[in-house]
Amino acid sequence: MVILDGLRRDFVDDRSTPHLAALRRRATWFASHRGVFPSVTRVSAASIATGCRPSGHGLAGNAVALVEDGRLAVHDVGPPEFVDTKRRLTGRVLDRPTLAERLGPHGGAVAISNVSPGAAYMLDPDGFGSVYHRAGSYGPGRVAIDGAEALAITGDGAGDAAATERFIDEVLKSRRPSLATLWLCEPDKTQHGSGLGGATHRAALAAADALAGRVIAAVAALRAAGEEILLVVGSDHGHETVDEVVDVEAELIAAGLKDGADSSDVVVAPNGTAALIYVDPAFATRRPAIGRFLAGRPWAGRVIEPQSFAEFGIAEAGHLAFAVSLAQSDVPNAAGVPGRSRAVKPLAGKSDRLGVGQHGGLGTHEQSPFLIVDGAGFAPGATVDAPTSIVDIAPTILSHLGLSPDGMDGRPLQTVPASRIS
Repeated sequence: MVILDGLRRDFVDDRSTPHLAALRRRATWFASHRGVFPSVTRVSAASIATGCRPSGHGLAGNAVALVEDGRLAVHDVGPPEFVDTKRRLTGRVLDRPTLAERLGPHGGAVAISNVSPGAAYMLDPDGFGSVYHRAGSYGPGRVAIDGAEALAITGDGAGDAAATERFIDEVLKSRRPSLATLWLCEPDKTQHGSGLGGATHRAALAAADALAGRVIAAVAALRAAGEEILLVVGSDHGHETVDEVVDVEAELIAAGLKDGADSSDVVVAPNGTAALIYVDPAFATRRPAIGRFLAGRPWAGRVIEPQSFAEFGIAEAGHLAFAVSLAQSDVPNAAGVPGRSRAVKPLAGKSDRLGVGQHGGLGTHEQSPFLIVDGAGFAPGATVDAPTSIVDIAPTILSHLGLSPDGMDGRPLQTVPASRIS
């Protein structure tokens, strides 16, 4: 499995990503593939690993509120220590078993990831397999991997290239686990800092595509030598262009619905173009007023309350009261790339960014990851128009390996008929 973080589906074409476009023509292409909500990487990693929506695996966002010392506190899921914090405060990291856990007795799982530590560790937070990351690598039992065996790379395109080289030479050719995962940080990293469709973005797309092409070629060589391999290449979400940054917390304070910047009565967890709003039970009487306030804000595209959480697959833990997907449109940016969205003011220490890529909400393009599957059970040159989701990836992998996907929200894509074959 190869994940190119943040690569939205309409950039898989001969101009931007020729290696992926070539694979698309000779494999099965999923034309209506979707992410989860929020459409952010750490949640998506947990969903890909478990085959479950957030309501199943329990991780609500890239940033979440947890009860700590009797108070709601916002935690960034990205830092490496979050795994230990989540386990300490709630007793577990994820509520469902990961592919790494399921495959522990069946050939194991090895992942090399160059995204945030939190996203990398969501693939296997309990150490059933091996996860390699620049912030720390761990083998079975979460035993630290140090020295020359650690992953000493940078969190950029150069790091992606080094990760890809090691993935091919060590994981694919030598270790040969039942599941080998490579998760690249590009083009997501570049998209967060530059305009979609511009020269910098196009260069990042080309570089990420070239790395995917190296893995595709390596798989072809292994198949020629007799290996049976299911190749899954995709992304976790797409991006839209930020046209406004909204300080949701400040607006709640100004409306008298939150006591102050440091108060824990009402807390906002920013998730890019989405916000998770938590209300301490002691202040539950404010919830109707907060709901009315949010419904009247021009920047709130969709306000989701608890009675609708199941419909959107939202994790309810931690006194979550509202999930908001900020307003978006299909208006093109300066480079002609469609999709604009408001974004939530990020956590302290992170910069506001206008005119660059962002994701998290329910916008058309942030909810448009791509997926190509090549191997047994998938017709060459086929297109599947039926809706599919990133939660379908894990059951597809288990089905290929002859294992049951019971307990997952997704279903094996081998069971979904192609709409047409070219």
